[in-house]
Amino acid sequence: MLNGIKPIAAKSMAERVEASLREYFAKGNFKPGDPLPTELELAAALGVSRNVVREALSRFKMLGIIETKKKTGMVISNPDIVGTFQKVLTPEIMDEATLQDLFELRLVLELGIADLLFIHKTPKDIEELEDIVAREVKGDNFRINNEIAFHGKLYEMTGNETMKQFQTLLLPVFGYVMKLENKKYVSGEITHKDLVRILKKGTVQEFKDGMASHLQPHVDRLRQKK
Repeated sequence: MLNGIKPIAAKSMAERVEASLREYFAKGNFKPGDPLPTELELAAALGVSRNVVREALSRFKMLGIIETKKKTGMVISNPDIVGTFQKVLTPEIMDEATLQDLFELRLVLELGIADLLFIHKTPKDIEELEDIVAREVKGDNFRINNEIAFHGKLYEMTGNETMKQFQTLLLPVFGYVMKLENKKYVSGEITHKDLVRILKKGTVQEFKDGMASHLQPHVDRLRQKK
């Protein structure tokens, strides 16, 4: 008779206050720099203790959503989304499913990066990529360093600040890639050198096709895991 009934999630008072404040920020259309009521004012409005409000606010501070400034008090901040993500990104305590999700996210981003690269690329960028390719050497550890240097430079070239930061989140992913390869590295038909050549003299579509070919072995391995 009771099959299908789900228990009601028990939330702490601080969690309820956090949810209420989040709704308040959204409905109040707060923007970065806007001042917030004091802890005492919020506690009175919410009908809870100041300690509960402080605990809820500490969560927003940890996420970079609010900050405290001298003479102004608490204000809405512009959160560093990627920076916050970095703080909790510890591969040693991540399960394989999470690492695979990050790896798949990397594939999606790099398959769609071509337009930004062709908009923002400069002769200096091409020279730097050529230098990276010229320094490439064989060996698992060296190959990881090559991948980080080459693909990290591509993220930098997009001109997108969030994308630039995101490259640092890819570091734990490369160890997972090595595990996927099971020490049997299979390269794509298109190499880093080929991609640089396309960036230098080719078209956006040629680069998209080239990147798809470069990453194809990774996509194939993901298919095999399903």
